[in-house]
Amino acid sequence: MHRANELGYKPLDGGWGWMVVFGAHISIGFAYSTPKALSIFFKEIQEDLGASYSEIAWISSIMLAAMYAGGPVSSVLVNRFGSRPIVILGGLMCGLSMVTASFGSSIIYLYFFIGVIGGCGLSLNLNASLTIISKYFLAKRPLANGLAMAGSPVFLCCLAPLNQYLLDKFGWRGSLFVLGGLMLNCCVAGALMRPVLSHRKPSSSVLQNKVEDQTIKCHTKLKASCMENAKMFLDVSFFKDRGFIIYLIGNMMFIFGAYAPIVFLSAYAINQGVEEYSAAYLLSITGFVDMFVRPGTGLVANSKWIRPRIQYFFSFAMIFNGACHLLCPLIRSYPFLVVYAVFFGIGFGMVFALIFECLMDLMGNRRFPSAVGLVTIIECFPMLLGPPTAAYSTARSTAE
Repeated sequence: MHRANELGYKPLDGGWGWMVVFGAHISIGFAYSTPKALSIFFKEIQEDLGASYSEIAWISSIMLAAMYAGGPVSSVLVNRFGSRPIVILGGLMCGLSMVTASFGSSIIYLYFFIGVIGGCGLSLNLNASLTIISKYFLAKRPLANGLAMAGSPVFLCCLAPLNQYLLDKFGWRGSLFVLGGLMLNCCVAGALMRPVLSHRKPSSSVLQNKVEDQTIKCHTKLKASCMENAKMFLDVSFFKDRGFIIYLIGNMMFIFGAYAPIVFLSAYAINQGVEEYSAAYLLSITGFVDMFVRPGTGLVANSKWIRPRIQYFFSFAMIFNGACHLLCPLIRSYPFLVVYAVFFGIGFGMVFALIFECLMDLMGNRRFPSAVGLVTIIECFPMLLGPPTAAYSTARSTAE
């Protein structure tokens, strides 16, 4: 009940909230799967534009970094206008960025439209979806977060083979055009995110006091509102919280290496002699396993035994995920790559089913929008540097 009092109302924990989860499933699905699934086009883009693979890898890195760096701005916009219009705006930005990028003739052009514009659109989708879930759910919040975050593997499972099919039929330019049209469905997802309405009915005396207070303290409230907006944009008081610091350091280390295996898995398999479609299906296998692991992890985390110890469960998921990647360089055959993809899906799914739930648990629902904005802008740096660093290391090891 403490968290419910903190919100000022009792969350529904169901009802229309499940439609909100469905909308968040779509918007989060596009947010996390698009930068990964774009790797299917990298080889064709590289040959068409005459760029190195390291230069091509910056497309996904810039997109992910923009998605994370836009966190504070997205948090302010969500608190000001609500989740629905922000997700719709993000969907429009994503769709138009992909369509515009399909006409690109240089790598810089793709950096700007796919990386910056598309990444900012994904940022609006991600933060708004996470915030509205925290307003609709409390008791069932781990399950709701798990189902919403399952959008990433579901969409990755579908987009990887779809992108390969589109690439064969229309080339990378036509594929980006079609993908942009698909991403406009985020606007439909945003329409489902109905604002939460408080059902409390204040008495007439309370209403009268409110009117008097607003009349007397108008200028004071305006000044306080400006200060609150500035604090909401970048609240450095979080750095006084030891739990937040530990969470942030662990996440930064994880994010630095989290996406490189996904971005380069298909290329690594092809270099090992695997056929292109089979290599693309490795991402689908990871996504398929991840699809069931995330809601399953949410169910486990919602149990009375795990929820009080959810931070320890999150730590175990990170260790498991890292241990899987240590085995990848030892793999040479396709069957073992499939096994790796399965365990990768399990580890990745557990981490991302819990990553924002743990932040909600640490900071509380009221402080969560500002906290997630601060976390994402700091994480954009390891997100930006991770895949290019991996590409550079791979190039050096290949040359040697």
